[in-house]
Amino acid sequence: MSSIHHLISTHGAEQALRLIEPEQRPAFDIAARILAEEDGTMGTVYTGFCLTSLPHRRIPDDQKWRREGHRVQLQIEPGDLRVGGEIKTFGVPYGSRARLLLLFLQSEAKRTGSAEVELGPSLNSWLDRMEIPSSGKAFRDTREQLHRIMACTLRFFWETENGGDGNWKDSIVNGSASEVMLSGDDRQGSLWRDTLVLSPTFYAALQKHGVPIWEPAVRALSGKSMALDIYVWLAYRLHVLQKPTPVTWAALHGQFGIAYKHVRQFKPEFLTALEFARAVYPDAVVRVEEGGIIMNPSRPPIPERLILGRR
Repeated sequence: MSSIHHLISTHGAEQALRLIEPEQRPAFDIAARILAEEDGTMGTVYTGFCLTSLPHRRIPDDQKWRREGHRVQLQIEPGDLRVGGEIKTFGVPYGSRARLLLLFLQSEAKRTGSAEVELGPSLNSWLDRMEIPSSGKAFRDTREQLHRIMACTLRFFWETENGGDGNWKDSIVNGSASEVMLSGDDRQGSLWRDTLVLSPTFYAALQKHGVPIWEPAVRALSGKSMALDIYVWLAYRLHVLQKPTPVTWAALHGQFGIAYKHVRQFKPEFLTALEFARAVYPDAVVRVEEGGIIMNPSRPPIPERLILGRR
């Protein structure tokens, strides 16, 4: 348990607030919210997205995106959709909104046991839980990111256990969506009237290699794309570790910090995002050192009190 969680658990939120430094307040607020959370709803994310990540900001629409992870690379390529009677090119999905939509698609497919995901009440409910408005600019941004997810192609490259090369190319979405969703109608709720069908290969990989995550943790980080990436990464790595594992600043920069030219620019941003991720994952045992971080074997990201309460 981190020092902030310990303070809150020992002294209560009101008194603990007086004991922290002002710069700790954002992480403190998230930690206090998480410790009071009784919602045990779980989600699912494919392991490939735990080890790599989307861009945090928009890149040119004709540009590919490639990220390095632990013995794996992700390449995302732009694609085309017919929208409003025209074929348009959509660039790579980016930012926290794209991450939330991907988490919704994966979690729903895992929950229902079906590659067909409803874009009706289920998605509206998810957006409400993530505290994302379903009208106005937020609506348009969500629709834009969903178009990008529908259009893009994924390529995963990895090193096999025997030292060979692994390659996988696929789309995320295989089926089509409603004409209303693609029409650009901004009326509240008009976006979500049909279903999307995940590609068979992606759906099979998700069923075989899905990682459980905690929905309230995602909600608390819903506007923080790097913190979301770190959270799902820790959710995948920590509870399967057998011993303390160091990760250098260079490796962290390569995985999470492509937007930053130098490690010295990336490091303070990563440390802030790491504190947010640890705020929603109280049992994460991660130590920051001069050369990077040390990850230690930790309990899973779903709080034990909630797992026991579900039995």
